[in-house]
Amino acid sequence: MKIFCVGRNYGEHARELGNTVPENPVVFMKPDTALLKNNEPFYLPDFSNDVHHEIELVIRINKVGKKIEEKFARNYFNEIGLGIDFTARDLQNNLKAKGLPWELAKAFDHSAPISTHFISIDKFIFENISFSLKKNGETVQKGNRKDMIFSFEKIIAFVSNYFTLKIGDLIYTGTPAGVGKVNIGDKLEGFIENEHMLTCEIK
Repeated sequence: MKIFCVGRNYGEHARELGNTVPENPVVFMKPDTALLKNNEPFYLPDFSNDVHHEIELVIRINKVGKKIEEKFARNYFNEIGLGIDFTARDLQNNLKAKGLPWELAKAFDHSAPISTHFISIDKFIFENISFSLKKNGETVQKGNRKDMIFSFEKIIAFVSNYFTLKIGDLIYTGTPAGVGKVNIGDKLEGFIENEHMLTCEIK
C-alpha cells in the first residue's frame, strides 16, 4: 500500500507559505508507518518545535491502473475519506533552503492520521465537496473540492504516469489555507460536510 500526497493544491495555501502556484501536481510519498488509525493520539516528535496540521480529502484507489487517462480516472475510486498531513514546518523549511527532499519533515511515523471510515462519492455533489478542521472546537481550516488547482482526476492521471496504482493506495489531495501549529493538549476534529470523520488529540 502506497501513500501519495499532493502539495500546493490550493492557491491560498501556496501563497500563505510563500510558494508559487505549480504547473503540475507536487507529489511526495509517505510510508505505511506514517498512518495513524482509529482516532489514536498523535505524539509530538522530539525533532521539531513547529508541527503543523494540514487537513485533506483522501481518495482510496479501488482498481489497479497505470497511465490512466484523466477521462477514465473516476473508474479508479468510489470512496472519499479525510486525513491530516502533519508537517514539521521548521524541519521542512530548513530542508527546502538546502534544496533537500522533504521526507524527514513529512513522512515520519504517524504523520498521516486517516479517518475512521470512507464515504461513497455517490452521497455528494461531486464537484462541491466541502471539508473542515476544528482545533479545540474552533474551525481553523475550510476547503472545497471545487477550489483545487488539480482535480482528483488530474492527480490520478499524473501520478499513474509514474507509478502503478494498486487497490488500497491512498492519495492525500492537498490542504486549504489555515494550516497552523499544534501543541500538547490540542484536540483536532475533521469533517466532510457535516459528517464527523476523525479526531486526533495531541500528546
